[in-house]
Amino acid sequence: MATAKKAVPAKKAAPAKKPTPAKKAAPAKKAVPAKKAAPAKKAVPAKKAAPAKKAAPAKKAAPAKKAAPAKKAAPAKKAAPATKPAPAKKAAPAKKKLAVREDESPWTPAEIAEVKKELQKDVLRLQEEIKVTEADIAELVADSGDGAGDDQADAGSKTFEREQEMSLANNARDMLQQTEHALARIANGTYGICESCAKPVGKYRLQAFPRATMCVACKQIEDRRVL
Repeated sequence: MATAKKAVPAKKAAPAKKPTPAKKAAPAKKAVPAKKAAPAKKAVPAKKAAPAKKAAPAKKAAPAKKAAPAKKAAPAKKAAPATKPAPAKKAAPAKKKLAVREDESPWTPAEIAEVKKELQKDVLRLQEEIKVTEADIAELVADSGDGAGDDQADAGSKTFEREQEMSLANNARDMLQQTEHALARIANGTYGICESCAKPVGKYRLQAFPRATMCVACKQIEDRRVL
């Protein structure tokens, strides 16, 4: 067996180096003294303001032109006259009922029309009679002038005929006037009223004698006075 090797003795540790002594700090440098501030420059004196230029004299204003004379306003046209509203038509008055006696029936339109028609026929007939009678009278008057040699009988006969014709003409004129008066009374609604006592004449009396203007009693009184 191999023998164990002897242990090698350990080397001595090298002696520790002495610490290097610290260098002395360099002495602080003296602070450089601050430079003196430069003296402030004197302010430059402000330049004097240039004298203001004199304002140019204002130009004279041109004289205002005279205003042209205002034209005369054309005369206003006359307004056309307003058209007058058409007058309202008057309502036709209601026809009055013709008067009748208490014991009679009222007039019917047919009965009134019949009486009116008869009166109108009488007007035409009487006008024709008057024309004929006037013509006869004119002829008789002419004959009386030519009958210088007629005897008394002939002269009397002609005079009688002339007077008769004149009487007929006057009678026809009176009847014509009464007939026209009756037609006017029918138109204004007073037909059938007695002109003496204002009582009804009577429908039956008027149908028999359309020109009657009085009731029977008033007519009798008038006839007595005449007699």
